[in-house]
Amino acid sequence: MGPRLRKFALTAHVVSSVGWLGAIAGVLALAVAGLTSQEAHMVRAAYLGMESIGWFVLVPLSVASLLTGLLQSLGTKWGLFRHYWVLAKLLINVFASIILLMYMQTLGFFAGVASGSGDLGVLRSPSAMIHAVAGLLLLLVAATLSVYKPRGMTRYGWRKAAGAA
Repeated sequence: MGPRLRKFALTAHVVSSVGWLGAIAGVLALAVAGLTSQEAHMVRAAYLGMESIGWFVLVPLSVASLLTGLLQSLGTKWGLFRHYWVLAKLLINVFASIILLMYMQTLGFFAGVASGSGDLGVLRSPSAMIHAVAGLLLLLVAATLSVYKPRGMTRYGWRKAAGAA
Protein backbone atom coordinates (compact mmCIF):
# COMPACT_ATOMS: atom_id res chain seq x y z
CA MET A 1 0.00 0.00 0.00
CA GLY A 2 1.40 3.39 -0.95
CA PRO A 3 1.92 6.11 1.66
CA ARG A 4 -1.14 8.15 0.64
CA LEU A 5 -3.50 5.18 0.67
CA ARG A 6 -1.97 3.92 3.93
CA LYS A 7 -2.51 7.30 5.61
CA PHE A 8 -6.05 7.53 4.26
CA ALA A 9 -6.86 4.02 5.51
CA LEU A 10 -5.29 4.74 8.89
CA THR A 11 -7.26 7.98 9.22
CA ALA A 12 -10.49 6.20 8.28
CA HIS A 13 -9.77 3.47 10.81
CA VAL A 14 -8.95 5.88 13.64
CA VAL A 15 -12.00 8.06 12.90
CA SER A 16 -14.41 5.12 12.71
CA SER A 17 -12.97 3.47 15.83
CA VAL A 18 -12.96 6.66 17.91
CA GLY A 19 -16.43 7.49 16.59
CA TRP A 20 -17.65 4.06 17.68
CA LEU A 21 -16.14 4.64 21.12
CA GLY A 22 -17.79 8.06 21.40
CA ALA A 23 -21.16 6.79 20.22
CA ILE A 24 -21.07 4.07 22.87
CA ALA A 25 -20.36 6.74 25.48
CA GLY A 26 -23.44 8.61 24.24
CA VAL A 27 -25.55 5.46 24.44
CA LEU A 28 -24.24 4.87 27.96
CA ALA A 29 -25.40 8.35 28.95
CA LEU A 30 -28.85 7.65 27.49
CA ALA A 31 -28.99 4.24 29.20
CA VAL A 32 -28.24 5.82 32.57
CA ALA A 33 -30.85 8.53 31.92
CA GLY A 34 -33.42 5.93 30.87
CA LEU A 35 -32.70 3.77 33.89
CA THR A 36 -32.68 6.52 36.52
CA SER A 37 -35.22 9.06 35.31
CA GLN A 38 -38.60 9.21 37.02
CA GLU A 39 -40.16 11.04 34.06
CA ALA A 40 -41.85 8.79 31.51
CA HIS A 41 -41.09 11.08 28.56
CA MET A 42 -37.36 11.01 29.42
CA VAL A 43 -37.34 7.21 29.64
CA ARG A 44 -39.16 6.93 26.29
CA ALA A 45 -36.83 9.42 24.61
CA ALA A 46 -33.73 7.65 25.95
CA TYR A 47 -34.69 4.27 24.51
CA LEU A 48 -35.87 5.70 21.20
CA GLY A 49 -32.60 7.62 20.96
CA MET A 50 -30.53 4.53 21.77
CA GLU A 51 -32.20 2.57 19.00
CA SER A 52 -31.59 5.32 16.44
CA ILE A 53 -27.97 5.74 17.49
CA GLY A 54 -27.57 1.98 17.37
CA TRP A 55 -28.74 1.54 13.79
CA PHE A 56 -27.49 4.78 12.29
CA VAL A 57 -24.21 5.28 14.17
CA LEU A 58 -23.00 2.24 16.14
CA VAL A 59 -23.60 -0.45 13.53
CA PRO A 60 -22.11 1.52 10.59
CA LEU A 61 -19.08 2.58 12.65
CA SER A 62 -18.47 -0.96 13.88
CA VAL A 63 -18.51 -2.25 10.30
CA ALA A 64 -16.31 0.63 9.12
CA SER A 65 -13.85 -0.02 11.94
CA LEU A 66 -13.69 -3.71 11.04
CA LEU A 67 -13.22 -3.11 7.31
CA THR A 68 -10.65 -0.34 7.69
CA GLY A 69 -8.81 -2.40 10.33
CA LEU A 70 -8.63 -5.33 7.90
CA LEU A 71 -7.36 -3.01 5.18
CA GLN A 72 -4.73 -1.60 7.52
CA SER A 73 -3.54 -4.99 8.68
CA LEU A 74 -3.39 -6.53 5.23
CA GLY A 75 -1.74 -3.50 3.64
CA THR A 76 0.97 -2.80 6.20
CA LYS A 77 3.91 -4.58 7.81
CA TRP A 78 1.82 -5.53 10.83
CA GLY A 79 -0.17 -8.15 8.94
CA LEU A 80 -3.39 -9.73 10.14
CA PHE A 81 -1.98 -12.89 11.74
CA ARG A 82 1.63 -11.90 12.49
CA HIS A 83 1.22 -10.16 15.86
CA TYR A 84 -0.95 -11.14 18.78
CA TRP A 85 -2.09 -7.58 19.40
CA VAL A 86 -3.46 -7.24 15.86
CA LEU A 87 -5.22 -10.58 16.15
CA ALA A 88 -6.63 -9.57 19.55
CA LYS A 89 -7.98 -6.32 18.08
CA LEU A 90 -9.61 -8.26 15.24
CA LEU A 91 -11.26 -10.67 17.68
CA ILE A 92 -12.44 -7.81 19.91
CA ASN A 93 -13.93 -6.00 16.92
CA VAL A 94 -15.68 -9.08 15.53
CA PHE A 95 -16.97 -10.09 18.97
CA ALA A 96 -18.22 -6.57 19.79
CA SER A 97 -19.88 -6.22 16.36
CA ILE A 98 -21.69 -9.55 16.69
CA ILE A 99 -22.90 -8.73 20.20
CA LEU A 100 -24.01 -5.30 19.00
CA LEU A 101 -26.02 -6.76 16.12
CA MET A 102 -27.62 -9.32 18.42
CA TYR A 103 -28.40 -6.68 21.05
CA MET A 104 -30.04 -4.41 18.49
CA GLN A 105 -33.01 -6.81 18.53
CA THR A 106 -33.41 -6.30 22.28
CA LEU A 107 -32.96 -2.56 21.89
CA GLY A 108 -35.63 -2.62 19.16
CA PHE A 109 -37.98 -4.35 21.58
CA PHE A 110 -37.25 -1.73 24.26
CA ALA A 111 -37.81 1.08 21.73
CA GLY A 112 -41.13 -0.52 20.75
CA VAL A 113 -42.21 -0.53 24.38
CA ALA A 114 -41.05 3.08 24.75
CA SER A 115 -43.01 4.21 21.69
CA GLY A 116 -46.24 2.71 23.03
CA SER A 117 -48.42 4.00 25.81
CA GLY A 118 -48.05 0.97 28.06
CA ASP A 119 -46.16 0.27 31.25
CA LEU A 120 -42.52 1.35 31.19
CA GLY A 121 -41.53 -1.10 33.95
CA VAL A 122 -39.77 -3.38 31.47
CA LEU A 123 -37.45 -0.50 30.59
CA ARG A 124 -36.08 -0.43 34.14
CA SER A 125 -33.70 -3.22 33.10
CA PRO A 126 -29.98 -2.38 33.39
CA SER A 127 -29.38 -4.31 30.16
CA ALA A 128 -28.60 -1.31 27.96
CA MET A 129 -26.22 0.14 30.53
CA ILE A 130 -24.40 -3.18 31.01
CA HIS A 131 -23.97 -3.63 27.25
CA ALA A 132 -22.72 -0.07 26.83
CA VAL A 133 -20.18 -0.41 29.65
CA ALA A 134 -18.95 -3.75 28.30
CA GLY A 135 -18.64 -2.31 24.77
CA LEU A 136 -16.80 0.72 26.09
CA LEU A 137 -14.34 -1.47 27.99
CA LEU A 138 -13.71 -3.70 24.97
CA LEU A 139 -13.02 -0.74 22.72
CA LEU A 140 -10.74 0.84 25.32
CA VAL A 141 -8.73 -2.40 25.41
CA ALA A 142 -8.49 -2.33 21.60
CA ALA A 143 -7.38 1.30 21.67
CA THR A 144 -4.76 0.50 24.30
CA LEU A 145 -3.44 -2.36 22.18
CA SER A 146 -3.15 0.04 19.24
CA VAL A 147 -1.05 2.48 21.21
CA TYR A 148 1.20 0.10 23.15
CA LYS A 149 1.53 -2.66 20.51
CA PRO A 150 2.74 -5.31 22.97
CA ARG A 151 5.47 -7.59 21.74
CA GLY A 152 4.71 -11.09 20.71
CA MET A 153 4.45 -12.68 17.32
CA THR A 154 2.25 -15.59 16.40
CA ARG A 155 3.77 -18.80 15.02
CA TYR A 156 2.75 -17.61 11.58
CA GLY A 157 4.53 -14.29 12.24
CA TRP A 158 7.71 -16.08 13.27
CA ARG A 159 7.63 -18.24 10.13
CA LYS A 160 7.10 -15.18 7.94
CA ALA A 161 9.92 -13.33 9.70
CA ALA A 162 12.28 -16.29 9.32
CA GLY A 163 11.38 -16.62 5.65
CA ALA A 164 12.04 -12.94 5.00
CA ALA A 165 15.47 -13.03 6.67
